[in-house]
Amino acid sequence: MRKTTPKGIVLLLITAIIWGSSFVAQEIGMKSIDAFTFTGIRTTLGALFLFPIVLILNKGFDLRKNTLLSGLVLGIVFSVAQNFQQFAFYYSTSGKIAFITAFYMFFVPLFSVFLGKKIRLLTWLSIIFGLGGLFLLCINPSDLTAINLGDVLALICAVFYAIQIMTIDKLLEKDINGVQLSFMQFAVAAVISIIAMFIFEHPVISDIKTAAPSLLYSGIMSCGIAYTLQIAGQKHANPVVASLLMCMESVFAVIAAAVILHQEMSFREGAGCVIMFTAIILSQLSESLSQPHSEGPSTQA
Repeated sequence: MRKTTPKGIVLLLITAIIWGSSFVAQEIGMKSIDAFTFTGIRTTLGALFLFPIVLILNKGFDLRKNTLLSGLVLGIVFSVAQNFQQFAFYYSTSGKIAFITAFYMFFVPLFSVFLGKKIRLLTWLSIIFGLGGLFLLCINPSDLTAINLGDVLALICAVFYAIQIMTIDKLLEKDINGVQLSFMQFAVAAVISIIAMFIFEHPVISDIKTAAPSLLYSGIMSCGIAYTLQIAGQKHANPVVASLLMCMESVFAVIAAAVILHQEMSFREGAGCVIMFTAIILSQLSESLSQPHSEGPSTQA
C-alpha cells in the first residue's frame, strides 16, 4: 500500500473539514430544490470552477484519452454516490446520513481484503474505534430503531464512496493528473444528474436562486476544491488510512452545525469526536509498524 505522509494527512483533513461543513449546506439547500437538481448544479459548478485551471495546466483543452476514460468511470461512480446521499436527505437527518456515509471507512479495508491485500489487526481495531466514535457522534442510543429509507440510501452511498476511493487509488498508479481527473469526475456526474433532473424533476428558477448560497458553497468548496484535494491527498496516503481521515467529515459536520445552525454538542457527541481522533492515531501507528525499517540503504531481492 502507498505510504501515508504528513502532506497527505493535511490535505485529507482539509477535505474532511470542507465536506463536513457542506452537510449543513446540503440540508439547507434541500429545503428549496430537489435532489437531482442540487447534485446537477453542484457538480456543474465544480466542473466550471476547475475548467480554467485545466486550461492553464494543459495550455489548452487537451485531455489525454486515458484521463477521459478514467474520468468517465470515476464520474459514474461519483454520480451514483452523490445522488444516493442527496436523496437520503428526504427521509433522514444530516447526522445519521453523515454517520452512515462514513461507513466507507469500513468498506474500503473490506474490499481491500477481497483484492488480496492484508490489513493489520491494529487497523481493524482503529476502524472499530472509528465506528464507535461515529455512533456516539451521530446516533441517539434511545432511538436505535428509527431506521428509514434515507438510512438505507446513505448506506448504498457509502458503498459507492468506498468504490470511488479505491478507484482513485488505482487510477493514481497510472500517473494521471489529479486536477484533470477531478474535472472529468464532475463533468460526467453533472451530465448524468442534469439529464435526470429534467426527466424526473421540475426545477424552478426562483427556488434555485433561494438555494444559491448552499449550491455555491457545495459546488465550489466541496466539489471544486475538496474533491480535488481528496485526489491530491490520496497520492500521499494508502486508501485505508485515507478513508479514516476523510470520515472525520462527520466530526466537522457536527461542529459546523453547532456554529452555523447553533446546535449544541452534547457530552456524547464530544466523546465521539475524541474516540474518532483516537482511531486516526491508531491507524497511523498501525501503518508505521507495517513499514520495514533499516539502518542503511534498502535492498530488494
